[in-house]
Amino acid sequence: MSAALYLQPGREKSLKRKHPWIFSKAVKKIKGKPGLGDTVKVYTADGKFIAQAAYSPQSQIRARVWSFDENEMIDVSFFEKRIRRALAARNDVITQGGLTGFRLIAAESDGLPGITIDKFDNTLVCQLLSAGAEREKGQLVQALRIVFPDCNIYERSDVEVRKKEGLEPITGELHGNAPTEPVIIEENGLKLEVDILHGHKTGFYLDQRDSRNALSRFSKDKTVLNCFCYTGTFGLYALRGGCEKVINVDVSQPALDIAKRNVAHNQLDLSRAEFVKADVFKLLRQYRDEGRQFDTIVMDPPKFADSKAQLTGACRGYKDINMIAMQILKPGGTLLTFSCSGLMDQNLFQKVVADAALDAGKDLLIMERLNQAADHPIAGFYPEGFYLKGLICKVF
Repeated sequence: MSAALYLQPGREKSLKRKHPWIFSKAVKKIKGKPGLGDTVKVYTADGKFIAQAAYSPQSQIRARVWSFDENEMIDVSFFEKRIRRALAARNDVITQGGLTGFRLIAAESDGLPGITIDKFDNTLVCQLLSAGAEREKGQLVQALRIVFPDCNIYERSDVEVRKKEGLEPITGELHGNAPTEPVIIEENGLKLEVDILHGHKTGFYLDQRDSRNALSRFSKDKTVLNCFCYTGTFGLYALRGGCEKVINVDVSQPALDIAKRNVAHNQLDLSRAEFVKADVFKLLRQYRDEGRQFDTIVMDPPKFADSKAQLTGACRGYKDINMIAMQILKPGGTLLTFSCSGLMDQNLFQKVVADAALDAGKDLLIMERLNQAADHPIAGFYPEGFYLKGLICKVF
């Protein structure tokens, strides 16, 4: 007999709306002795079935829902169906963009809590962040092999957040062989090098694809400053868009080395690109002090807030870099600015950027809003799936 979890009275409301999380304070009692990641039946306080969920005794999110169907088996077939549905939902985007790199599984939004899978050419990269994902890893891999029989499968679960689930960070081959050379993917006609073994997250930021494309419209004959550039993909779109010069700035030399190779992969004019290893915060101030100015600036920093306690500090960080960016923009220049912090909602981010303009003594016009690319969907029942906010601004 499987273990069961009973909710406190009235705590089933979010589950009835199909939100997949059950917090520890919502749990009244547990019957049986479920282990880490085991699937448990979830019942309301008065004993009505509501979901099947993966149990995580060490996490504040005590269980994550696999299914709201009492009779559905959480087996290889379950994972195969979810994977095929996710792939079908993305087919139009993949075809239209000529994508050989895309997000296949966006965790809770695709009905697979704690599971992120990116496909880079013939390699699938999995990041498993929940106890349930870890527990069902074998079945997940079997399902992936059925849907993608020719693909290698590699794990990049080397993130500290796993410790909240009672798991250690881990990387390694799940099926086939890890790539011995950089993987090249294509998007919108550009070739991009991906470091699966050592790159950020799963190796690359697929979610900024649409925003990169938008930059092309603000690049013709412009000087472009690409901050926190990572492997320089915004810079590639600027070059293809006909920029006069793009300066790619990042603190990581290996990332800048890839950025330089990406220019060569696409036979773009390397003389129009510069690669600067520097702390962006310090370099922005240096450029301001030197009186340097740019036509277009891309501000795509890493996540500044991992918890609500860090949100105030994150707002200060976003305000600081945007204020200085506006100070070194030419009048009428374009700022593309982003936040990938899920805790920073869209209205708050807009307020922070507006406050930065006030402090910079500039007028700000928000021309467009940008979001994560379409292969990073947001389930209607899971608003937390929306995390990437972007603004295209004119600054005077």
